[in-house]
Amino acid sequence: MTASERMIGEQRPLDVIDLLREIEDIGRDTVRGGYSRHVYTEAELALRAWFRGIAEQLGLEVETDRNGNIWAHWGTRGPNTIAVGSHLDSVPGGGAYDGPLGVTSALAAVSQLMIEGFAPSRPITIAVFAEEEGSRFGVACLGSKLMTGVLPASAAAHLADPAGITYAEACLADGIAPSGLGRDDARLATLAAFVELHVEQGRGLVDLDAPVAVASSILAHGRWKLVFSGEGNHAGATRMLDRRDPVAAMSAAVLATQRIATQHDHPADGNDARATIGRLVPVPGGTNVIASRVDTWLDVRGSTDESTKALLDEVLAACRQAAAEQNCELDVVEESYISPVAFDVALRERLVTTLSTAHTTPPVLSTGAGHDAGILADELPTAMLFTRNPSGVSHSPFETATDDDCRAGAAALAEVLRDLAADPS
Repeated sequence: MTASERMIGEQRPLDVIDLLREIEDIGRDTVRGGYSRHVYTEAELALRAWFRGIAEQLGLEVETDRNGNIWAHWGTRGPNTIAVGSHLDSVPGGGAYDGPLGVTSALAAVSQLMIEGFAPSRPITIAVFAEEEGSRFGVACLGSKLMTGVLPASAAAHLADPAGITYAEACLADGIAPSGLGRDDARLATLAAFVELHVEQGRGLVDLDAPVAVASSILAHGRWKLVFSGEGNHAGATRMLDRRDPVAAMSAAVLATQRIATQHDHPADGNDARATIGRLVPVPGGTNVIASRVDTWLDVRGSTDESTKALLDEVLAACRQAAAEQNCELDVVEESYISPVAFDVALRERLVTTLSTAHTTPPVLSTGAGHDAGILADELPTAMLFTRNPSGVSHSPFETATDDDCRAGAAALAEVLRDLAADPS
């Protein structure tokens, strides 16, 4: 018997730490460390099945929508539903908390209210969004982008993973019909608000000595694929001056990207600038071969659309110069872009009021990380809670959060749900 089954049988609220421990062996990455849980792979499908099982034990009505997002409903489904949740997929070699903490905290919060005998005036639903990280098909927040129509269904269906499997083909692993992908007006019309809890990706709460914060905004961010093309040749037989080496061009581009973004990144002055080349694939990738091509991916983020565009232009100019200096060519394709998100002010202030005590008020922080709550923000009031990360490290096996802080986050989410779901208006 699992800890969650025992608690439900004994009519005790679920504990977020016990829930995290139940899934700690699913999707471990023995090469990178941490977890690799990519959408519709064996590990992520196991997590989906686990979530459905826990939700059903709580008596929730579980369904998977036509875009692969899972919903666990408490109360009669319909208008004015309050949604909470996050995602279960990970980046390659990711941490244990990014995504799952929001899902397990939602389960713990709902069970807490159930045990207390709370009767919500509004329906509550726990959401698990598909492919939030974009690690398999290259587009972050894919499930929420499909649901809101930000990404056309035809474009999503033809996305392919490194093995050549399309998103449409992968959907079938969880019984999702590719023909049903696309904007879901009926579901969006039922949602009154969405609140996402997430482990903090940064050190704001450490510096403020607080366990939980309310989010204010998300930086603009986008992804671009850069293809440096040169001439493949023999590593020993080709003179250095005769080479058209795309790896050399890419290397100079990486250094230029780091230098340029650092020059513009001044958070204390309200100017956030982030640029990262974190993934590269040389072709053919042999030790004794000069590559013919290098595929790389550029991630750029900023405080405003204007500043982000300016940063991108400067970085791409440096990349083109790096390519030209090695007699190589550079092709650039935008894969995604999201403007800055300001979370609903009224909802944000309501969360702050709900979580304030006579002695403390939760801090309000911005974030440079993208989330499904940011995608939904154009459709309905959304908000986020952050749980303290002692190291500030995320998207890494070294991502951490203390048990006490995780429980504080789940308790805060329960208080938010108690307030929002008790309001019949």
